Amino acid sequence: MSEDNTLNLNGQSETNADAAVEITPEMQGFYQRADAIIGVANSQLGDEAHSGQVGASLLYAAARYSASVASIGFVKGDDFAKEKDDIVEFYVKQYRQMLSDNLTDYAQNFDKYININKTS
Repeated sequence: MSEDNTLNLNGQSETNADAAVEITPEMQGFYQRADAIIGVANSQLGDEAHSGQVGASLLYAAARYSASVASIGFVKGDDFAKEKDDIVEFYVKQYRQMLSDNLTDYAQNFDKYININKTS
């Protein structure tokens, strides 16, 4: 059996027998960007900020950046404002799915992730 490169939900490499998603260059870039952003967030942890504070800042940054991205292509603020509800619905749906997938993955790998966090 061939062992094609694939990713599980948390971006870890698996064999074809264990996974359903083939790694594409776009997916590799997606996970690399996400990991880099998580690295920046982790670097903010310390005496001045705990994980809840860093998480709140990260969530705010994602919302701020998403608003900027959503505005691309609009010529007038009024037209952009008319689309607000649809834009919010789109981003909330995306976030809900990503959060749900990551919570499931974290629950399934809880002991492994807890041990990783203790050694870091």
